[in-house]
Amino acid sequence: MLETAIAQVKGDPADGDVVDLYSDRGQWIARGCYNRHSRIRVRLYSWEAGQPLDTAFWRGRLESAIALRRQLGYLQPGGGCRLVFSEADGLSGLLLDRFGDYLVVQATALAMARRLEEEWIPLIRELVGYRGLLVRTDRDMNRAEGITLEDGLLDGEAPDGPVFIEEHGVRYGVDLAGGQKTGFFLDQRQNRLAAAQYCAGRRVLDLFCYSGAFGLLAAAVGGAREIVGVDSSPKAITLARANAQLNGQAHARFETADCFEQLDSLAAGHEHFGVVVLDPPKFARTRAAVDDAMRAYHHLNRLAVSVIEPGGILVTCSCSGHVSREDFAFMLADVAQRTGREIQILEQRGAAPDHPVAATCMEGDYLKCFICRVV
Repeated sequence: MLETAIAQVKGDPADGDVVDLYSDRGQWIARGCYNRHSRIRVRLYSWEAGQPLDTAFWRGRLESAIALRRQLGYLQPGGGCRLVFSEADGLSGLLLDRFGDYLVVQATALAMARRLEEEWIPLIRELVGYRGLLVRTDRDMNRAEGITLEDGLLDGEAPDGPVFIEEHGVRYGVDLAGGQKTGFFLDQRQNRLAAAQYCAGRRVLDLFCYSGAFGLLAAAVGGAREIVGVDSSPKAITLARANAQLNGQAHARFETADCFEQLDSLAAGHEHFGVVVLDPPKFARTRAAVDDAMRAYHHLNRLAVSVIEPGGILVTCSCSGHVSREDFAFMLADVAQRTGREIQILEQRGAAPDHPVAATCMEGDYLKCFICRVV
């Protein structure tokens, strides 16, 4: 709920306190947690009058979230999954990821950050169990919410190096302490598998590859003949190379470079690939940044099309929630017109099922993955 939707605050609730929300006619609407400094003044958790937001309430929500992941078969030993996905699990402002015996929590709401030690650590320890529980923070969200948490170990013991997980038969080392986001892009789980089905015998260019997950699965499961991964982060490339070695994939090559510049260089050298994967970071963090983001997506996809062989595959993604599927598709249409290459959209995909979307909060449908044929 935006700040402009709050007409009056009665009393003097402290930030993070439980409050009740009423209509302008005095009708009770819902119960949530207050933060005067946030754009989301009240994060709503219960639509049941009189429902206390106590330990029993939070326990019920966490049990429900875990039950879904168990039903999906995502709680296998040595695997990774998102256990709690904020609004989609009725726990706005709380993210919880599992990587084998370790968990990573991220609080993007002040109310959740203030309840970590007294409420969430005991509940998570009891219902999930872990060897170590780490916290990762988002600088922008900390600033917006007034959160003072810092990255580090919350409970248990810290891993002494990468934590290893297995996905679709491929093993990955995950940097929980210093990797991007919470260490691994769990939301792309099913998209990586879907993309791999188009890679048999093909040369694959994996851009913004991070730790190499798209490319390594394309080789191990999809049968790609060559993988070229590119990322601007030397740390990510080091991890990707280690993951390639871990899986015995000597034909996977990873390079540190700016992805836009690398595409320009590849096009100038008349290089071509059967599959190009684009999984860039979030280009639009706010609504005001959408226009600039769309120009960046257009430029990136146009460059990618220039190095795709006829009949090749473009796997193009956006994790910017402010960019709609329609806008993304229109962008591809314009790329097709300007390059003179027909782009056939074969699949429109989203995040893996452990990142569900609440029908009452469609903003959670942030990830777009289009698998296209470029003629």
